Amino acid sequence: MTIKIIEVAYHRNGVSGEGFHAVLFKQGEGLLIAAVFEQLGHVAVFEIGELAMQNIAFAMGNSWRGDHYEADLRAAISLYEDKRAAA
Repeated sequence: MTIKIIEVAYHRNGVSGEGFHAVLFKQGEGLLIAAVFEQLGHVAVFEIGELAMQNIAFAMGNSWRGDHYEADLRAAISLYEDKRAAA
């Protein structure tokens, strides 16, 4: 699978919530957003067009396998964090 990373940002998720990285990326013609938490296997992916139509349904709706994207997303996060640390 080929994805194109558009942007990565870190969200601390309030004062006491678990922080996560938001990763905006393209796959084919689709624009997707992922929430990637520190713990391996904790990745949520949504297609933005479906979110705009208020579709958050599982299975036949806006449902993506985060594990299929996890390695590429974590590689992009690593590059983002390296650049952030160097700045």
